[in-house]
Amino acid sequence: MPKKNNGLKSSSHKSLADELKAYVTPFLADGTQSFRLKSHKANEKGGLDKDAAKEIIEQNRKRLAGFQERLYASGHWAVLLIFQGMDASGKDSAIEHVFSGVNPQGVDVASFKTPSSLELRHDFLWRSQLQVPERGRLGIFNRSYYEECLIVRVHPEVLAKQQLPPQLVTRNIWRERFEDINAYERYLSRNGTLILKFFLNVSKDEQRARFLDRLEQPGKRWKFEMGDIRERELWDKYQAAYQDMLAHTATKPAPWHIVPADHKWFARVVIGSTIVSALEGLNLQYPKVDKASLQEFEKVRLALEHEGRRSAVTGAKRPA
Repeated sequence: MPKKNNGLKSSSHKSLADELKAYVTPFLADGTQSFRLKSHKANEKGGLDKDAAKEIIEQNRKRLAGFQERLYASGHWAVLLIFQGMDASGKDSAIEHVFSGVNPQGVDVASFKTPSSLELRHDFLWRSQLQVPERGRLGIFNRSYYEECLIVRVHPEVLAKQQLPPQLVTRNIWRERFEDINAYERYLSRNGTLILKFFLNVSKDEQRARFLDRLEQPGKRWKFEMGDIRERELWDKYQAAYQDMLAHTATKPAPWHIVPADHKWFARVVIGSTIVSALEGLNLQYPKVDKASLQEFEKVRLALEHEGRRSAVTGAKRPA
């Protein structure tokens, strides 16, 4: 199990990527091997219990906060984190817990609901492009343009509302959208955006249990919608759509991470470990200060110290 550290460096001689490999590599899909969603267990625990997981989660929070500060200070990279999953897979709570230690001023969160009439008059990637994070920031997509290959595929009536020329709506449209997404993500990657994609893989039984929990607890009933049950009835269609989408859009520049989501605490271990390992690989550095600025800083430091000594002599006090 990883030892405690200062939030940026491993306490051993191993890199964070090596230290956290057991919670990242088994769940990686980057297109280098054939992919089958059914081979990924939703109830995986990675050999951990909740207490061990809690310590790793807390370490990763500190590490992520440190990396975020460097990301913002350097201003060269942007980070786009995409979360997909069935209803009640734990996307919202994962985002809340994994990022609870970061500075909210450096994080942008976008949730993509039913497209507006304006959005429907543009291409399917248009509204997402408006939300892509700028350099130095973390951007989180809670659902994303991947819905265009999921809910739109499961519900053909949604596709009919997108005002596409009829001759373009062929049996190849989904493969074409996969190609467009891969090209778009390759473009972002080549322009300094690190892309990490998380599919929260929840089992049908666990989804049922979470729906029941929402119904039984007054504080959670607001989360429940009857539409969730209607979508649950289409479970097999969604699983087939996810299988096809994940298999065709897992790439080296923008890999998928198939997160076991039946145990929320282990999902947070996998997500946090994946993010800090990837950020370590960017070799983020604080901007260097030139010699002239250092000389100016020294003059300012001496002036402030002199001011402090003078205040001490005159009895001036710092404000509380």
